[in-house]
Amino acid sequence: MNINMLMQQAQKMQKDMEAKVKKTKEELAKTEVQAESGGGLVKVTMTARFVVKRIQIDPELLKDDADMIEDLIAAAINDAVRQAEAISEAKLNATTAGTGLPPGLGGMFG
Repeated sequence: MNINMLMQQAQKMQKDMEAKVKKTKEELAKTEVQAESGGGLVKVTMTARFVVKRIQIDPELLKDDADMIEDLIAAAINDAVRQAEAISEAKLNATTAGTGLPPGLGGMFG
């Protein structure tokens, strides 16, 4: 096998991988996670690409002080981020599986 053939194969593999990663990212942008805090008083909907789509606050909570509301919003968003990260990592690892890349290296395409 000559070097030109190897280079062509490597370029094809790279383009294929980039296309797969792009498709996975598009799927992640459509995948939503939901998190809540305060026993459901605050709910957050976020995509697996970390775009917050909606924040719902129970009207009863609005009677409380602002610090508590802010803490509950932050907690719900942080929970949604953890869920989104887990989904994103799992899907990107599945996308790069079988490519010979070490686990977690698929993030290079992220």
